[in-house]
Amino acid sequence: MSLKFFDKLSQNFIELLNDKEEYNVIIEVENKEKSFTAHSNVLKFRSSYFRRELENIQPNENNIKIIIKLSISAQIFNVILQYIYGGIVDLENCETRFIYDLMLVADEFEFEELSNKLETLLIETKGSWLRTHFSLIYHFIFSRTNFKKLENFCNDIVVKYPNLIFDTDDFTSLEESALVSLLKRNDLQMEEIKIWDYIIKWGIAQTSTLPTNLDDWTKENFLALKTTLQQCLPHIRYFHLSSIEVLDKIEPYKKILDKQIWKEINQPLIAPERPVKSIILPPRSVLVTELPPRAEESFSAIISEEHAAEISTWIDRKTTAYTLTNIPYKFELILRATRDGFAPQTFWNLCRDHTRTVVIIKVKGTDEIVGGYNPSAWDDDYIYKWVITYDSFIFSLKNGNIQNSIISRVKDPLYAIFKYDKKNKHYGPRFGLDFEMYSNKSKVALDSRCCCRNKSIYYEKPIRASTLSEYFSIIDYEVFKIVKKTT
Repeated sequence: MSLKFFDKLSQNFIELLNDKEEYNVIIEVENKEKSFTAHSNVLKFRSSYFRRELENIQPNENNIKIIIKLSISAQIFNVILQYIYGGIVDLENCETRFIYDLMLVADEFEFEELSNKLETLLIETKGSWLRTHFSLIYHFIFSRTNFKKLENFCNDIVVKYPNLIFDTDDFTSLEESALVSLLKRNDLQMEEIKIWDYIIKWGIAQTSTLPTNLDDWTKENFLALKTTLQQCLPHIRYFHLSSIEVLDKIEPYKKILDKQIWKEINQPLIAPERPVKSIILPPRSVLVTELPPRAEESFSAIISEEHAAEISTWIDRKTTAYTLTNIPYKFELILRATRDGFAPQTFWNLCRDHTRTVVIIKVKGTDEIVGGYNPSAWDDDYIYKWVITYDSFIFSLKNGNIQNSIISRVKDPLYAIFKYDKKNKHYGPRFGLDFEMYSNKSKVALDSRCCCRNKSIYYEKPIRASTLSEYFSIIDYEVFKIVKKTT
């Protein structure tokens, strides 16, 4: 029998990390603007990467070894150290981009366990973000060798929608491994002759010495292209091309093909009964061209359809509440912080110029859902300007331990919405002086500076209990555009 006490062990190692007396390593990050102290024995035994680094560094006059990682942020490296020493990675309130970047750094430091866990987490819980940032991710992950699950995730999308990659301006910068992985797929939804055109385009772009005019190509030029495309050419389905396609498209480049292949793809015209020695790959299958269904995802990570019906009732000032069957509006998601980011500037980037929007906030540590409706446009082209609206309101919604919803309509329309200039990096949406999103750290989930006043100012009444602090932190927030249904 083994008695295991990992929690206490983790705690003690975190205490060791925080002890500034016995360290013998300094790691400088973020362009040398931030530094961390550590212990060489811990780093070496936890990471083969750090073992190699430390073996190649000479200590200074104080017997301290200094490791410099200019491109890594202090926030990410702090999480890495917490993992090294305590086996703990706290991702609460982390933006999805932070998790993605952390995964890349974990891979760089050869923490396979951590990078694999983060890769799985992204695929299983952040699929919407991955699709939104598809091009960024796809062009990068194939430059590494350890993200097979993400490669498959992306390729499952590309085979259905090849234009996401093949029709982009940076197609020719695609990693060879990425292109080959697509060519191997039997379910790539593209005509075979178009696939041929694209790999020729890609191959020519990689072979800079080729003349522009094909008529000017020498034997050496064709050989150079053949060498460039040696990993791609075996995956073309030559025997499923029409005779016209072979004549018009393949024949001009026949010198890059093996003689056996070129002879046999023409053989059906001359001796159709003669057996073929070359490997005949199966034709690519035709699939139903749909992206992974978004219907499986709720329209909101915070509110329910019942909440949407209630908010719609308030917007239309109805005395009889809308039901799930007669909601007159669609709630179109513009921003989700856990997907798009918590920085106030993200709000202005994504919501600028949108009218008729609802801001929804999930408060940290309670069951509260609070928010506000703004019928006017959000924009930050002003310097501290009040905007008049007669129909804006703020609210809290029934949820969990919260027994009743509260709506608070604007009572002083001259001070309904407050807007800021573009240089202000701390404010998000603000309803009068009664409800606002703000952060000193430029991420509204990192400090408790979001606010609902305990007393009425420009709106009818407070939307939170007077016993609670006016200031709070958040788990997530969303912004929806309210669009009238057409039917």
